[in-house]
Amino acid sequence: MTADGRPTLSRRALLVGGGLAGAGVAAAAALPGTGGAAPVDGTATGAVPFHGTHQQGIATPEQARLVFASFDVTGDRTALADLLGAWTAAAERLAAGQSLPGVADGFAPPADTGEALDLPASRLTITVGYGPGLFDDRFGLAGRRPAALVELPAFPGDALDPARSGGDLCVQACADDPQVAFHAVHALARMALGTAALRWMQLGFGRTAAPGAGATTPRNLLGFKDGTDNLVTTDAGALAAHVWVDDRSDQAWMTGGSYLVARRIRTHVEAWDRSTLGDQEATIGRVKTTGAPLGRRSERDPVELAAVDSSGVPRIPLDAHIRVAAPATNNGAALLRRGYSFADGVDPATGELDCGLFFICFQKDPTVQFIPIQQRLAHSDALSHYLLHTGSAVFACPPGTAPGRPWGYGLF
Repeated sequence: MTADGRPTLSRRALLVGGGLAGAGVAAAAALPGTGGAAPVDGTATGAVPFHGTHQQGIATPEQARLVFASFDVTGDRTALADLLGAWTAAAERLAAGQSLPGVADGFAPPADTGEALDLPASRLTITVGYGPGLFDDRFGLAGRRPAALVELPAFPGDALDPARSGGDLCVQACADDPQVAFHAVHALARMALGTAALRWMQLGFGRTAAPGAGATTPRNLLGFKDGTDNLVTTDAGALAAHVWVDDRSDQAWMTGGSYLVARRIRTHVEAWDRSTLGDQEATIGRVKTTGAPLGRRSERDPVELAAVDSSGVPRIPLDAHIRVAAPATNNGAALLRRGYSFADGVDPATGELDCGLFFICFQKDPTVQFIPIQQRLAHSDALSHYLLHTGSAVFACPPGTAPGRPWGYGLF
């Protein structure tokens, strides 16, 4: 009690905003201390269903904006389990366009930070993943680590910044409104105080994933159409084959989940801007204006890797990006790309733009998909001369949630 007779709140309760982080795994379907708040209504404007077989934000059609955050866990096993339960309950409300409820008290911070109070859901999705470090001896989870969740090896040309790499947990928030995406990460980071600390964060704009049939393919910061021949979210068969972990996994709790690889890839646009149009098109393997494969007329024309010109020279150069990255040259391996462009100001050391691609991809097993593909790209892709990989991380994204089955359910 305070001197004037008002009840006091513990420091932890203050930090997590009205007790949201105290929700245990079994009770995560409802936020504690809400005074019987109404259940989440998924019909809010632009709301993406939260519960399902798979997490939202993987096969969801890509939104315009990204906020991606990585966390280091500082609390113990119980605190980690409680946090994942509380995050699930909060994320369900946020994805429905609702604020976080709590007791209104002028002597405590508000339960919701407030920057999205007047905004619709804007197709917000929140996706959570677990890094390899979560399965060390701190939390007794070593026996739960999937064989596919390995630290990524060093690739030729990497210049990774440890401050932009790794992490025990990740949160990917995507929305059509950047403030809605930021609010989601802000809210979850606030709830994590005392249990997990932000390690790094990346903002993204301008989706770079293939949108599917009938939609305009986006362009990347090199000015080329990006993602024409990559997996699309509307192809359920391809997702089952390449993206979703099935019951053959060594860890049953990952069935229905997927593995996320994130790479911060800086683009040396100044050097690219000085290259000729012919060099740019040979580097990518496509016509810059139309997106057509070299030697063809339209963007959707098949990429004929065996085609040669009248002199017997391959129409698609041997080191062209679309050849080196193609499933046909990677033993059939394919990825679901979900990346975004970024622009983070000016590099003070060089005066050049710090911009490029925040590459995100999902797959069934990075050891047979991303890692071999990236090794091939690093060694043989002409585009790699214009790129610098400055950040890297890999996470196991568990399957979707259901009432009573929050994030972390299979772990604990």
